[in-house]
Amino acid sequence: MSTSTDSIRNVAVVGHGSTGKTAFVEHLLFTGGTISKPETVESGKTVSDYTEEEIANKQSVHATLSNLQWKDGKINIMDTPGASDFVGEVVAALRVCESAAVMVAARAGVQIETIKIWRRLDARNKPRIVFVNKLDEDMADFSRALADLNEKFDTSFVPVTIPMGTGSDFQGIIDLVEMKAYPVPGDGAKETATDIPDEFKDQAEEARAALLESAAEGDDDLLTKYLEEETLTDDEVRTGLAEGMGDNKIVPVLCGSATLTAGLTAFLDVLTTAGPSPARVTETSVSEDGAEEEFPIAADAPLAALCFKTRIDQFSGKLSFIKMVGGKLSHDSELYNSREGKKEKLSKVYTSQGKKIDETSELVAGDIGVLTKINSAKVNDTLSSPDHPVTVKPVQLPQPVHAVAIEVSDRKAEDRLAEMLHRAQEEDLTFTVEQNEETKETVISGMGELHLNMILDKIKQSQKIDVETKLPKVAYRETIQKTADASYRHKKQSGGHGQFGEVVIKIF
Repeated sequence: MSTSTDSIRNVAVVGHGSTGKTAFVEHLLFTGGTISKPETVESGKTVSDYTEEEIANKQSVHATLSNLQWKDGKINIMDTPGASDFVGEVVAALRVCESAAVMVAARAGVQIETIKIWRRLDARNKPRIVFVNKLDEDMADFSRALADLNEKFDTSFVPVTIPMGTGSDFQGIIDLVEMKAYPVPGDGAKETATDIPDEFKDQAEEARAALLESAAEGDDDLLTKYLEEETLTDDEVRTGLAEGMGDNKIVPVLCGSATLTAGLTAFLDVLTTAGPSPARVTETSVSEDGAEEEFPIAADAPLAALCFKTRIDQFSGKLSFIKMVGGKLSHDSELYNSREGKKEKLSKVYTSQGKKIDETSELVAGDIGVLTKINSAKVNDTLSSPDHPVTVKPVQLPQPVHAVAIEVSDRKAEDRLAEMLHRAQEEDLTFTVEQNEETKETVISGMGELHLNMILDKIKQSQKIDVETKLPKVAYRETIQKTADASYRHKKQSGGHGQFGEVVIKIF
């Protein structure tokens, strides 16, 4: 299917751990028809969590790319980890996505990682949607979660869907744009729109009125009409939401239960109609002298792509994940790596569904895809047209905060360990390896104990290397704090007048 820049939506699914991000993505892919059956995190068969460490720990470690088709458009989804140790994956995903879906558990409300991610979104002025998840759990409360959002963050939250009951009484959601109900579907089924039950009509009408007012505030013309007529059409509501979300004036709030496939149809509709496309934003190029210049993401611009992630696949070799920021990329394109000053010839272009890559005819500006066997490409490299070389502003990743010294008892394994550490460092720029010349130790650093343990456990299992960790030694140094004077005279009697020597020293 041919894809245009205007029809693409790139969204990063972010939030605190255990808010249901992976299940949310899994059921989105099912709703969009990408997969025929959604799997559970416990089964170890989800599209997003496919690595051994993710399956064993039942939590996301890497940002995983997948996609679906919805209403003649393409949606690229980046499922991100919730633990702070893997924040580098979240930062990379936010760099290449025009919007974020912030997951909030209906019972727990706003948690610490959600607050930290929200600050990152604010720093980037990134549009976002909130999805209040797990409404089928005991003690779930949509109104309380919404109040918590309003208390924690200074922005205008606009409910676009509301629940029909909560906890064991959760029956589905009401779409306030269409004014239709979407009951919880049966096992293996997808949502179907129905009329709003009588018991929820008054609540829906009240919430719809608040939505109309908020949507009108997103556009001056709509506000004028709303003040005169006190109503808007469904399309005008969508326009108001798109303008308000794109300018970060409002944050749409949706709700449901990912594991029940409830509330996901409305989410995809809102993301498609109100979420910003890559054509709405600009990219930034950096010259050799550090000067920055903004340029639009457009298919008719010179070819340019940012490599934001790399992964080594046992079958396909090195995978380079790229965000197209200009032009079109096909299998016969020639690329220029501005950092290496080297040309690369492509053989194939791919899209990604988790660990599976699918060949595609081309990638257009704004799309996210995968290249194979581009050995020169590293994270933050720009791949562009040889005729129009460009360097795109890199991903600004956080610096490591936790370090340990490592050693192996088997000296024969040192070379293999060094190779695996180098590979991990290339794939994850928040992980560093240093040979300390003063202490003669190998020191690895990352974003936390869990981060480093995951990397070492992977090396131990794949290479059968026993790696020991310990606190790094510190090379202590003393320094002069103030000036001082001293003198000493040494006398030696050997008959006659004798001899002496005098030393004068001054420290400053």
